[in-house]
Amino acid sequence: MITLRDIKNAEEKISPFILKTPQIYSSSLSSNSKNIYLKLESMQITGSFKLRGATNKLLHLTEEQKSKGVIAVSTGNHGKGVAHAAQKLGIKSKIFMSELVP
Repeated sequence: MITLRDIKNAEEKISPFILKTPQIYSSSLSSNSKNIYLKLESMQITGSFKLRGATNKLLHLTEEQKSKGVIAVSTGNHGKGVAHAAQKLGIKSKIFMSELVP
Protein backbone atom coordinates (compact mmCIF):
# COMPACT_ATOMS: atom_id res chain seq x y z
CA MET A 1 0.00 0.00 0.00
CA ILE A 2 1.25 3.49 -0.85
CA THR A 3 1.48 5.70 2.23
CA LEU A 4 1.51 9.46 2.68
CA ARG A 5 5.22 9.12 3.51
CA ASP A 6 5.80 7.41 0.12
CA ILE A 7 4.11 10.35 -1.61
CA LYS A 8 6.15 12.91 0.33
CA ASN A 9 9.38 11.00 -0.45
CA ALA A 10 8.51 10.99 -4.16
CA GLU A 11 7.75 14.72 -4.03
CA GLU A 12 11.16 15.41 -2.48
CA LYS A 13 13.02 13.27 -5.04
CA ILE A 14 11.36 14.72 -8.13
CA SER A 15 11.26 18.38 -7.03
CA PRO A 16 14.59 19.34 -8.68
CA PHE A 17 13.29 18.11 -12.04
CA ILE A 18 9.77 19.57 -12.24
CA LEU A 19 8.04 22.91 -11.92
CA LYS A 20 5.98 23.80 -8.88
CA THR A 21 2.66 24.45 -10.59
CA PRO A 22 -0.01 26.70 -9.06
CA GLN A 23 -3.37 25.76 -7.61
CA ILE A 24 -6.44 27.88 -8.23
CA TYR A 25 -9.67 27.95 -6.29
CA SER A 26 -12.70 26.66 -8.20
CA SER A 27 -15.85 28.42 -7.11
CA SER A 28 -17.95 26.31 -9.50
CA LEU A 29 -16.74 22.99 -8.00
CA SER A 30 -16.62 24.11 -4.37
CA SER A 31 -19.61 23.66 -2.12
CA ASN A 32 -20.58 25.42 1.10
CA SER A 33 -18.47 23.04 3.20
CA LYS A 34 -15.76 21.98 0.70
CA ASN A 35 -13.16 24.12 -0.99
CA ILE A 36 -11.91 22.66 -4.27
CA TYR A 37 -8.62 23.76 -5.82
CA LEU A 38 -7.39 22.83 -9.28
CA LYS A 39 -3.70 21.99 -9.81
CA LEU A 40 -2.57 23.54 -13.08
CA GLU A 41 -0.38 20.71 -14.36
CA SER A 42 -0.94 22.02 -17.88
CA MET A 43 1.77 24.52 -16.90
CA GLN A 44 4.26 21.70 -16.24
CA ILE A 45 7.37 21.53 -18.45
CA THR A 46 5.78 18.88 -20.70
CA GLY A 47 2.22 20.17 -20.35
CA SER A 48 0.86 17.43 -18.08
CA PHE A 49 1.21 15.65 -14.74
CA LYS A 50 2.74 12.58 -16.45
CA LEU A 51 6.22 14.06 -15.97
CA ARG A 52 5.90 13.49 -12.22
CA GLY A 53 5.36 9.73 -12.46
CA ALA A 54 7.92 9.26 -15.21
CA THR A 55 10.58 11.14 -13.25
CA ASN A 56 9.82 9.24 -10.06
CA LYS A 57 10.06 5.89 -11.85
CA LEU A 58 13.35 6.73 -13.57
CA LEU A 59 14.86 7.96 -10.30
CA HIS A 60 14.17 4.52 -8.80
CA LEU A 61 15.93 2.52 -11.53
CA THR A 62 19.07 0.62 -10.60
CA GLU A 63 22.34 1.61 -12.26
CA GLU A 64 22.13 -1.56 -14.38
CA GLN A 65 18.63 -0.63 -15.54
CA LYS A 66 19.72 2.93 -16.31
CA SER A 67 22.63 1.66 -18.40
CA LYS A 68 20.20 -0.32 -20.58
CA GLY A 69 17.99 2.70 -21.22
CA VAL A 70 14.20 2.89 -21.22
CA ILE A 71 11.44 2.42 -23.78
CA ALA A 72 7.98 3.97 -23.69
CA VAL A 73 4.97 3.54 -25.95
CA SER A 74 2.52 6.41 -25.69
CA THR A 75 -0.17 8.41 -27.39
CA GLY A 76 1.22 11.62 -25.98
CA ASN A 77 1.82 12.89 -22.48
CA HIS A 78 3.46 9.80 -20.97
CA GLY A 79 5.97 9.62 -23.82
CA LYS A 80 6.81 13.30 -23.46
CA GLY A 81 7.27 12.83 -19.71
CA VAL A 82 9.57 9.83 -20.09
CA ALA A 83 11.60 11.54 -22.82
CA HIS A 84 12.08 14.70 -20.76
CA ALA A 85 12.94 12.85 -17.54
CA ALA A 86 15.35 10.51 -19.33
CA GLN A 87 17.13 13.45 -20.96
CA LYS A 88 17.47 15.30 -17.64
CA LEU A 89 18.76 12.16 -15.89
CA GLY A 90 21.15 11.16 -18.69
CA ILE A 91 19.32 7.91 -19.45
CA LYS A 92 19.01 6.68 -23.03
CA SER A 93 15.40 6.42 -24.16
CA LYS A 94 13.33 5.33 -27.13
CA ILE A 95 9.82 6.70 -27.30
CA PHE A 96 7.28 5.24 -29.71
CA MET A 97 4.30 7.44 -30.52
CA SER A 98 1.59 7.39 -33.15
CA GLU A 99 2.11 9.67 -36.12
CA LEU A 100 -1.37 11.02 -35.34
CA VAL A 101 -0.18 12.62 -32.08
CA PRO A 102 0.32 16.40 -32.49
